[in-house]
Amino acid sequence: MYFAALLARTEDGWEASDTELDDVETLSDLADLAREASPDEDTVLVLIEQEDGWFGVVRVDGEDDPRIYVSDASAAVRSSYGEILLTDELLGRNPGDDGPDLDALDLDGTEDGEPDDDEDAGGAEPATGAAESTVPHGPVGDPDILEDLGVSEKELRLMSEDALTEIAEALGASEVLETVR
Repeated sequence: MYFAALLARTEDGWEASDTELDDVETLSDLADLAREASPDEDTVLVLIEQEDGWFGVVRVDGEDDPRIYVSDASAAVRSSYGEILLTDELLGRNPGDDGPDLDALDLDGTEDGEPDDDEDAGGAEPATGAAESTVPHGPVGDPDILEDLGVSEKELRLMSEDALTEIAEALGASEVLETVR
């Protein structure tokens, strides 16, 4: 189960809004959605979590490029929301390096779901995609993303299952986050 919310810092404190990410396909789309939440170009945090899997924080400060932190890249890469956050730049890849070289593959007709002889024997493990194999286990991104808001790198890295609530508490925004949860 996923949860996503926007926390926008205003003169009166933090304002939270539940957000649907169904129409968001890229990090740029997500940054635009965040900017719409704060017409005064204040700080906006996009908080995303997959229950018991991973969490991500995207910080948008006005027109600056978004800053990203993902708690577990290898878990996030398997989700559509995680794929939005795990950009080539964040993973240290060159654009276009995320797919297999089709010319180098030995395509023998079994790629359409027909089992090959190894699978019939019961010993074959599914192959890991090239994109997944280049994604590190553990956190990626900017660990200082919330430092000036009161959450240190160490605290961020130690957060676990209820990370978004812990972040909101540190920001003094737990009540407004719970209203949209």
